[in-house]
Amino acid sequence: MASSVTGLRADARRNIERVRSAAVEAFREHGLDAPLEDIARRAGVSVGTIYNRFGSREGLLDDVVAGLATDKLDAAIATASGADPWERFRAYVVALGEAQAADPSFNDVVSRRYPEAPALREVCDRAVAHGKVLMQAAQAEGSLRPDVVARDIDRLIWLNAQAIRLGGDWWRRSLGFFLDGLRADAGRP
Repeated sequence: MASSVTGLRADARRNIERVRSAAVEAFREHGLDAPLEDIARRAGVSVGTIYNRFGSREGLLDDVVAGLATDKLDAAIATASGADPWERFRAYVVALGEAQAADPSFNDVVSRRYPEAPALREVCDRAVAHGKVLMQAAQAEGSLRPDVVARDIDRLIWLNAQAIRLGGDWWRRSLGFFLDGLRADAGRP
């Protein structure tokens, strides 16, 4: 909604940019549940300005967070390299986990906390789709259990998000257990 700022007065354009900057800051600190009141206060505007310019929390999220989340997802995709399909799959899942742990807003995005935000939903769908491609390659090669499906990747990301929200580094340990269970030689359908 706010991405089209042409035709607005200069002060309205400045308000939109201040809201965007304040939102990025607040979302990185507190995740996507950061209060709109806090964002408005940081930007020096009213909450009504946020609703007027972005329509809803989801509109603000799509405008501000989707691009940042896409950058983090692209970085995770870039790390999915390795000599064999299992290693590429494992590297991707671990890179996603590290990005989730490092940024509460990215954790919220990929765990689908705001399914009504279309741009965020697209990032989630792309994360799962890329995982599916890597999953299928590892299955074809025989290193990943044949009964794993794309929905399992979505659930793995969600489970990892919950472990991260508990705090500490436990997420890494639980992710290791999960990945061990996905190996073809460990599988018991």
